[in-house]
Amino acid sequence: MSVSEERPVLYVFRYAVWPSAALLAVHTLGYGSSDIDIKEVSIPEGANLAPEFISINFEGTLPILTVAGKTLGTDSTTTIQYLINNAPHPAGYASGTSFVERIHGDDVDPNFAFASARNDQELKAKGEGLPGILVRGRQAALERFAKSSPTNLAPFYKSKLQENTFSLAIFSPSPPSYMKNAFLEKSKALWLSIRSFILNDIPAVLPTAGFIGVDTPGEDDFHLAAWLARMTALCGGNPDANGVFALKKELGGPDVPQKVVDYWGLWTELDAWQMVYKEKLH
Repeated sequence: MSVSEERPVLYVFRYAVWPSAALLAVHTLGYGSSDIDIKEVSIPEGANLAPEFISINFEGTLPILTVAGKTLGTDSTTTIQYLINNAPHPAGYASGTSFVERIHGDDVDPNFAFASARNDQELKAKGEGLPGILVRGRQAALERFAKSSPTNLAPFYKSKLQENTFSLAIFSPSPPSYMKNAFLEKSKALWLSIRSFILNDIPAVLPTAGFIGVDTPGEDDFHLAAWLARMTALCGGNPDANGVFALKKELGGPDVPQKVVDYWGLWTELDAWQMVYKEKLH
């Protein structure tokens, strides 16, 4: 077995939110090219749905981490825990898994936030924009792979094609009214939860100064930083120290909590932040 094969392999799409959390961990914790291999999997091209990738992760999700040819986990939580436990440089303290679980709650889901729409105008823009492009690209990839995949993967592609039917309909020029109205209401509820999360939940867990991990980022910090980056991006913010103020537009009047502003500022000073978000937030 070669040295490359012995190294852990991290599969990511660098513009997706949870792979970005894993990449923040990699760069913060001192991993170099001799410690880990990073492989880019293009979601827009449907590479995460290809039979060869499905053989590694039957969910088709990112990030995933393989060690010695075995898949350790198919989510950012498992991946980041491994990265912390095997890091060249120690991580900061973790506040516990409960806040990580809260960040990943459906009611503050950053991926649904990306696709969400609260009125007809937003829905039209999303359908014509990147969310709609990705859904249609996913459909094309699923149909292509379904025709040429091994027989044992047929149930997977059948299931995923059925799941994608809803998104195709929502982002079509004329979605069914019952479907559209339910989607708009769900989107409104999501952003109200996000508002409360930013104003209440995040400040409650952040220290007066420093990271949740104290002097250096810990487990909670990697997830929270990626979540904040996605939300700030959706509000039109930039990766610099002032970017976080863009969140104010979704807070219903109040300013961005000072703890959140200070926390964001700490991240923007780190090399890891510059490496992951050097082009733009995502």
